[in-house]
Amino acid sequence: MSGTNLALIGVAVVAIFGAIGAFAVAFRRSQGGARKQTDPTWGVSSETRSADRSMEGVSVAPVEVEELEPEPEPEEEAAEREHAGVQIVQSQRVVEVSAEEGGVSRRQFFNRAITATFGSFLALQGVYYLAFFWPKLTGGFGADIDAGLITDLENQLHTSDGAILPLFIPEAKAYVVPAPPALSEQFADKSVEAGGLMALFQRCVHLGCRVPWCGPSLGFECPCHGSKYNAVGEYFGGPAPRNLDRFVVELVDDRFIIKTGTVIQTPRAPTLSLEYPQGPSCISIVTQA
Repeated sequence: MSGTNLALIGVAVVAIFGAIGAFAVAFRRSQGGARKQTDPTWGVSSETRSADRSMEGVSVAPVEVEELEPEPEPEEEAAEREHAGVQIVQSQRVVEVSAEEGGVSRRQFFNRAITATFGSFLALQGVYYLAFFWPKLTGGFGADIDAGLITDLENQLHTSDGAILPLFIPEAKAYVVPAPPALSEQFADKSVEAGGLMALFQRCVHLGCRVPWCGPSLGFECPCHGSKYNAVGEYFGGPAPRNLDRFVVELVDDRFIIKTGTVIQTPRAPTLSLEYPQGPSCISIVTQA
């Protein structure tokens, strides 16, 4: 896993935990407000609660208070009290508080936290998909790979006894092989040959395993399920549905350029351009003709 993917995963985890924390704070505040209205002991310290519980089980005898008869009120004072009246006026004063003084409410905090989390998630997804679909124009697989001078490549494609020896180009994930003397019709006008060379994709067209070269049989043989191809990637046997895929190639100033962004697929060849096998197979899996 690349460092970019790890960074994206880390940011996503932080955003998720941030949303959980915001939700937890808002939930506790809402629960605290409801409890404050119903619990008369809300806000009382633990020491006070312990002291109050220490008096549990202690009984206090009621104190008898002797009721005294009120003294008779003079008639004049009673008359004045009956005619006197008190008028109580209640008023409500509304004072507007600025946003700086009032601060952020619980609802505003919760809404902003959710918006920020969702926005971060969308931004991360956008970066991920952009990196996935954006073509690599500055090098690497998907771009044009310079495999080297055509003369240097030709000198490396044969053993001392003249047998074919494909040259693997790691950056292009391709085998450079000599092209057959005459291209079959399925390769016509597809730009899969340049300077007498072709570039074959290393992946088996069956389930994507890397197909190694077999020197004794002079062909490509997949160790996963037994698909076999000749030296130019033409299908010979096994479960593969078609020939090995190949890339568009060209010569630029005598340099062999492999265009890994363009993959050419061709059906099984009705007749092989090169004989195969020319020796014992490297795998023991029985193939289908």
